[in-house]
Amino acid sequence: MKIGFYTSTFNDRPFEEVVDFAASAGFDAIEIDVGGHIKTPDQVPNAVALARSRGLFVSSITYFGNQLDADRDKRRELRAKTADFAKAIGEADVPIFVIFPGRDDSAGEDANYDDFAEFAIKLIAEAQSSGLIFAIENWPGPRDNFIGTTPRGWQELFRRIPDPRFGLEFDPSHLIRIGVDPYQAMEAVKDRIAILHAKDTAVDTEVLQAVGYHGKGWWQYKLPGQGLIDWPRLLRQARGAGFDGTLSIEHEDAAYGWPGKDLSARKEGERLGLDYLKNVLSRL
Repeated sequence: MKIGFYTSTFNDRPFEEVVDFAASAGFDAIEIDVGGHIKTPDQVPNAVALARSRGLFVSSITYFGNQLDADRDKRRELRAKTADFAKAIGEADVPIFVIFPGRDDSAGEDANYDDFAEFAIKLIAEAQSSGLIFAIENWPGPRDNFIGTTPRGWQELFRRIPDPRFGLEFDPSHLIRIGVDPYQAMEAVKDRIAILHAKDTAVDTEVLQAVGYHGKGWWQYKLPGQGLIDWPRLLRQARGAGFDGTLSIEHEDAAYGWPGKDLSARKEGERLGLDYLKNVLSRL
């Protein structure tokens, strides 16, 4: 497995600085955030070339947005830009394009799944020649209601989108905070995992007892190895299922400068995550 990181942690820094850090710190790969480092599809080739010139494997490019936005004009605009990015990413020979399904609160559950599946199938067909893989991250969204972010939701999507070029950016940290067993969840979708997000979650049981699941402050995202996830177990399980892709650290740990605070602390967090994951992999 390769180890990289998601560049969103450094969206306030020039991309060249980010790839220079990644290379000097010993990372194998990088996951590029569109919002921070590739504003338009025509910038994809240069960004990818810059990363590769530093010896980095570009594992994926990630584009945030609600693909089911209830505002139809915003939805059409986002989807058109998503299609343009998919074309550019495929032509740059980047293997994975990560997007977010979102949700239309004005529509029913089946309608949301049907609509997103129709769009995803179209994207896959248009990228047939490049072989680009499309993946969704299981982030539940700002209101914890995005579709396709739970085991049942994944099955709803995979039933509608049987093509193996549609899969998951599997992030166990989100599963911990919504009460889903990440190991059982991974087993059910092991053949659909395109990339793994390396992020952990810590739970303060005293605060949880005081405020309950719908309260605030009882969970925090952490660097891998500093939360509840048993990474040796998870990575052994992934490897046993045939996964040999990229572990992409998504650093959102407030103890190490996130979000957008002390730069040296953020870099130290990335290094700690890299060292921890390298040690785990060496012992599998």
